[in-house]
Amino acid sequence: MELRTGVSKQDIREQIWDYMESQNLADFPRPVHHRIPNFKGASRAAEHFPRLQAFTTARTVKVNPDAPQTNARFFVLDSKKTLLVPTPRLRTGLFNKITPPPGATKDILRKCATSQGVRNYSTPVGLDSRVLVDLVVVGSVAVSEKGWRIGKGEGYADLEYAMMVSMGAVSQGTPVVTIVHDCQVINIPEALLEDHDLTVDYILTPTRVIATGCERPKPTGILWSKISCEVMGKIPILRSLRDRERQAGKDVTLQDEPRHLLGTSSLQPPPLGTVRRPRDPHQPGSCSGQGEDGPANTVYVGNLPRDTRVSELKRALRELGAVPQRLTWQGPQRRAFLHYQAPASAQQAVSCLQGLRLGAATLKVALARQQRAGDVTGGCSEEPYPDFCSAVSDL
Repeated sequence: MELRTGVSKQDIREQIWDYMESQNLADFPRPVHHRIPNFKGASRAAEHFPRLQAFTTARTVKVNPDAPQTNARFFVLDSKKTLLVPTPRLRTGLFNKITPPPGATKDILRKCATSQGVRNYSTPVGLDSRVLVDLVVVGSVAVSEKGWRIGKGEGYADLEYAMMVSMGAVSQGTPVVTIVHDCQVINIPEALLEDHDLTVDYILTPTRVIATGCERPKPTGILWSKISCEVMGKIPILRSLRDRERQAGKDVTLQDEPRHLLGTSSLQPPPLGTVRRPRDPHQPGSCSGQGEDGPANTVYVGNLPRDTRVSELKRALRELGAVPQRLTWQGPQRRAFLHYQAPASAQQAVSCLQGLRLGAATLKVALARQQRAGDVTGGCSEEPYPDFCSAVSDL
């Protein structure tokens, strides 16, 4: 298909989605907008997959969880290779290993390859698993014969690959395959590509196998300067990888994170110690008023799981580079207050911690003076939270 002028990545996505819908080229789920399209002929396109030499020699294959790659996942299982599938939006880890039941028939293997089967027959693969991935399959919205790829715009495939590089699971020589409809193979201006974009080596369509011969280097690891604090808060394994790379001396400053929030060093924040001695709110220099420790400098963290320890919160703050000067812990009330030196630091911490999860809970984060007591007590008072200075843990 021919693209309209003035294209951006999003322009290309919209044109592909619109065309597939208008030409009735899509299968369930529909509409295909904002998805990796499940196209008619996806199973036929995947039949090329086991004929690739890269497939024949591979022992461990990572395949994305989208519907058009269902048949590709089946071929991996049917060939008795190890199948790894990324967890949706990386919420619970990087990927899971799919383990069919002993003696599984082809029908059972086909069920294991579905999205439901991936949930029912998977076990997590941890950071320390030392897994080596021999072949990678990713979904695409558009791809060029040169190997340039455009995803659905959320960046998860690029991030998954970068995380695998950081884990040592893939190298520059690891082949990358995508499976698409013929209409998704278009000319993509190279000017649209960025350093974090993943390229592909093979394109499989219902009618063709395209070896791209792409020589553009693939991502060499996680570009932390492209990662926002919000994304960090949503992906626990990303926080763990960041902590490892920080300890290795790498610059892990995030996209929207000023260096002063990382502590005395841009690479190594100060250690978090704990003193559980309550302060007297009547002592000079306590939290009354709008001074250094006043509400303008203080961040409220609520909805803490009931069994959360203060050390868990501190670890998360360290990993996100949002280390405060002091922390007021109010575990029984399922909340804490983070005290920063300046209002700007507190505001930046609020941005950094949005979407942060501990266990199954997404924490509530805001400037303390913007909170209402009713958020916790069920009342309607608009006063700042009481006991602002109790149970202070010095950092």
